[in-house]
Amino acid sequence: MSEQEQPTTAPTEKKCHGHRGIGSSIVIAAAILGLFFYFAYTESHNNGGQVSVRGLCEREIKADRAIYPITFAVAGDNLESVFNTVQAQNETITNFLKENGITAEEYSISAPHITDHYAQNNYGDNYKTRFIITSVITIYSTNVDTVLALQNNLSKLIEKGLVIGTGNGWENPVQFLFEGLNDVKPQMIEEANNNARVAAEQFAKNSNSRLGKIKTATQGYFEIENRDSNTPHIKKVRVVTNITYHLK
Repeated sequence: MSEQEQPTTAPTEKKCHGHRGIGSSIVIAAAILGLFFYFAYTESHNNGGQVSVRGLCEREIKADRAIYPITFAVAGDNLESVFNTVQAQNETITNFLKENGITAEEYSISAPHITDHYAQNNYGDNYKTRFIITSVITIYSTNVDTVLALQNNLSKLIEKGLVIGTGNGWENPVQFLFEGLNDVKPQMIEEANNNARVAAEQFAKNSNSRLGKIKTATQGYFEIENRDSNTPHIKKVRVVTNITYHLK
């Protein structure tokens, strides 16, 4: 009796998923590590140094607004008489302003300030007159040249017997203003930035480096002041920018 032939079974193929997964992880880790070194090198290369510089721009600019007070005072014992004298002198001064190119829209007359020395218990002791009325006529004009010319002609009012003053201390100061700052800001900022870059480029050249991109930049406040005490209608306008550049 012959043996029954037993069926043969083909060996089962073993798949190495575990080894393939480990290999992929090593490749990914190597790639990430390579990127890390690349970015670290790039950051180090780009930030090898930096330089901080200041850029200055200054200009002398003529004022475009004048605030010019003309003051006078009248004293007496009769209030009505003193007041009438003040009214007459106000008219004399305003006519003088018109003759010298100041329009009615460019000046204003403040309410008169009346001092009664009798009410202050000073009458007869320190003051020989009871009432003093002070009047202020203020010019507010953009015609600075006209106001300056008028200033030189105020002596003609004195010749007419008016005792006048200008710029009564802190209460009524003469002021020349520059109000057109927004018109010059862009050009002045550009000039300040250019001056800063020139300084930075010179520093880079001296240090055998190349100037990179701007890291930080700040703009200071605009400063406006009189050029000197004798010419308050000429202003000195100033701005400073602070810029930090990368060096390569």
